[in-house]
Amino acid sequence: MLEKIRSCIAELADLRRKMEDPTVYSDRKELTKLSRRMKQLEPLEQKYQEYEACEKAIKDVSNFANDPDLLSIAEEEAAKAKERAPVLLDEMKRLLIPKNPDDEKSVILEVRAGAGGEEAALFAAEQLKMYLRYSEECGWKTEILDISAADAGGIKEASVQIEGVGAYGQLKHESGVHRVQRIPTTEAKGRIHTSTTTVAILPEAEEVDIEVRLQDLRIDTYRSGGAGGQHVNKTESAIRLTHLPTGVVVACQTERSQLKNRALAMSLLRSRLYAAEQERLAKERTDMRSGQVGTADRSEKIRTYNFPQDRITDHRMNENFSNIPAVMMGKLGPIIAALKKWEEDEALKRV
Repeated sequence: MLEKIRSCIAELADLRRKMEDPTVYSDRKELTKLSRRMKQLEPLEQKYQEYEACEKAIKDVSNFANDPDLLSIAEEEAAKAKERAPVLLDEMKRLLIPKNPDDEKSVILEVRAGAGGEEAALFAAEQLKMYLRYSEECGWKTEILDISAADAGGIKEASVQIEGVGAYGQLKHESGVHRVQRIPTTEAKGRIHTSTTTVAILPEAEEVDIEVRLQDLRIDTYRSGGAGGQHVNKTESAIRLTHLPTGVVVACQTERSQLKNRALAMSLLRSRLYAAEQERLAKERTDMRSGQVGTADRSEKIRTYNFPQDRITDHRMNENFSNIPAVMMGKLGPIIAALKKWEEDEALKRV
């Protein structure tokens, strides 16, 4: 492992030399790539320097054999170093885990009702509020890009832009099929219904990540629907973008300004194209990663919310959580922390 650490530190030194080249600053994509990699490696360098200091303290004890006063001090420092060195080795091992370069990015969150009709639409609306509340607690900025209402206060689907450093790293494990088991308010016989929603968490792509050419777009404007007063219904401020090479379609109608809706729709489009490209590359590398949302069938699930038993089960790490009301109010912290630890433990097996 130490050889791998030294190799990473040598890579960091090479990156610093590259950053001294003025031509690098003319290529935004390359500059971003180098900067992100340096940010990943710098903590490892700091830990290794501390580890070397511990090793030196342990070895230096023999140099003070003829000086009882200094020997006592050296032995004390060596004892502390012997305790600290294994801790540093474990910390460095964890830092060797390959970091997802998208973890620091903002995200596009998409929630859709799946199987279960009206009950699925109601839970999708509750999930949307849950993620908005969690984002607020994290200090992230949120903006609804598009929302399609269903009956009885539910939603068919919604897209939200969540801006904040590290948002993707925190939310990425929410992607997939979520199953809910509860008694609907309209159920007269008290029977438990099972329904599903799908959640997709897309890292927000910047222009340096993916280029969208105007000649590849069909841009349509139309009148917005739903709440918003006379302006939103009487002016063609809503935007629909169709990416002709891939057939990806996005829409945004939440702003009064057509220009603002167009900018938000472009952000959503770049993120979807970026996610699709990352998925393609992962498959080329024979990665085991599957699609984020599957088919929304009840048998496909990453998590189950069992309301009668007040139990949330995450099926990937096979762990249960309680207090569903608090979770639905945005208290997702314990679940997200457990998922991050699970991901790290799985990655450690491959280091």
